[in-house]
Amino acid sequence: MLRKLTAGIVRYRRRLLAAAVVTLSLAPLALINGNAGAAVALAPQPGNFTGYGFDACTAPSSDAMAAWLKSSPYRAAGIYFGGNNRGCTQKNLTADWVREQVTRGWRLIPLYVGPQASCTQITGKRNLIDNKNAAAQGRATAEDAVRQATALGLSKESVLIYDMESYRMDDAACRNGVLQFMSAWSARLHDFGYFSGYYSSIATGIADQVAVYHQAGYVRPDYVDFARWDQVVTVTDKVIPASYWQPKRRMKQYRGAHQETWGGVTINIDNDYLDFARLPAAKLSDWNRNGWSDVLARTSSTGNLFAYPGNGSFVSEGGRANVGAHKSANALLRMDLNRDGYVDLIARTGAAVYFYPGLASGRFGARKQLYKNFGHMRELTSIGDFNRDGYPDLLGVQTSNGNVYLYPGQKGAKFGTRKALAYGDWTKRSEFTGAGDFDRDGFQDLVLKLNSNNGLYLFPGKSGGFKSPVRIGSAAGFRDFLGVGDFDRDGYTDLAAVQSSTGNLTLFRGNGKILAAGVRISTGYKGRSPLF
Repeated sequence: MLRKLTAGIVRYRRRLLAAAVVTLSLAPLALINGNAGAAVALAPQPGNFTGYGFDACTAPSSDAMAAWLKSSPYRAAGIYFGGNNRGCTQKNLTADWVREQVTRGWRLIPLYVGPQASCTQITGKRNLIDNKNAAAQGRATAEDAVRQATALGLSKESVLIYDMESYRMDDAACRNGVLQFMSAWSARLHDFGYFSGYYSSIATGIADQVAVYHQAGYVRPDYVDFARWDQVVTVTDKVIPASYWQPKRRMKQYRGAHQETWGGVTINIDNDYLDFARLPAAKLSDWNRNGWSDVLARTSSTGNLFAYPGNGSFVSEGGRANVGAHKSANALLRMDLNRDGYVDLIARTGAAVYFYPGLASGRFGARKQLYKNFGHMRELTSIGDFNRDGYPDLLGVQTSNGNVYLYPGQKGAKFGTRKALAYGDWTKRSEFTGAGDFDRDGFQDLVLKLNSNNGLYLFPGKSGGFKSPVRIGSAAGFRDFLGVGDFDRDGYTDLAAVQSSTGNLTLFRGNGKILAAGVRISTGYKGRSPLF
């Protein structure tokens, strides 16, 4: 059972760590991809939910769940679905049980109890994190969690919460091991389309996550579940800054083990309060279709195009995939022009513009010429569905008159008759990028650099053109600005760019009004251009 180690705020989720050691089973990843008779997936769990929940060490019987659904104030229930430190047997926890509870109206809180910190404050024989191999261990553990979740019918975008019991704060190697483990866990869950949750004591595990919330290269959990047994029903806490894990990314365990009886059924539970919502979609830039924004870039020396997967915190170098070669192209941009769900490539070689359909293989199909002579246009930009007719559009500036034109996407993977959006000398502006709906008014927006002052300006879209520009940041020292959709999935679209002096890929988070200070999300981009 959960135990209070001190009179302070160190708390433990209860009855989770078994004395018996269960070895991680790492079957082929085909299992994760749904090729092993996995249960039919339900809606993501717990999904959008604000309210009371409970967790019990063993999943209650279906009859008990029915009685509590009818009589208790709870509508969410924690389930310990896997992990080599899971402490209780789960004879009831089957795919059929999961489906029955969700169909009845329960929201499920998936909890996974894997290796614990090497300096854990839980006594007895435990499976521990190997601090020298923590990242690899975290990835492998995430793969096992996805496998277990899939077998139970827990669909992608479910929140898989890692249970990390309280640990000592005087062991730097141990604390660093936990961080490496959890960063790898979160990144690997994202690879497979699941959200990462993290349960721990507010004084230890949560405090350490707060400390690295903005650390470059760290993949923080998408949701936190913190323990403070003060019986105060809230998801705010003095340890967690108000802007962290917001909006609707928090859960609190506010009371420990005790018995409650509802509908004539008694269960030993912990009390939880949830304020969860599914994260917004990345929208514009999800190349590998796992829900997170990615970056495509050309290696200048070879002309090879690579897709670099993002995970909400950084862009992976090791996970890159070669998607083609276009050394002679002078313009590259992406959009789903044929609307088949796969990202397509638009490339200009010489003066001709070509369409390359995206394929399920992650490569491109045979090209189709869209324009024979398009050399009179500059700053070709994928602007999204600017005219809101359901097709992605192309924007460009005519060099002879400086006017901005929209080329509307049409059925048949082509563009229709162009329409002028703005007049005047736009040739003194550069770094055009489609910013998505930056100000969240329902129209696609444009961001560009004013060459005279290096200012970065938002041109909010409106019907037939643009509203007055607003300065949202500075482009000084940066090149290859790119709209990366909602990179961190906080509900606002973001931009990325390459720092010219270092080659660092930098993320500028949007908040609907301006861009935040840049944070490094990758390195090694000096020899890469363009980004798209």
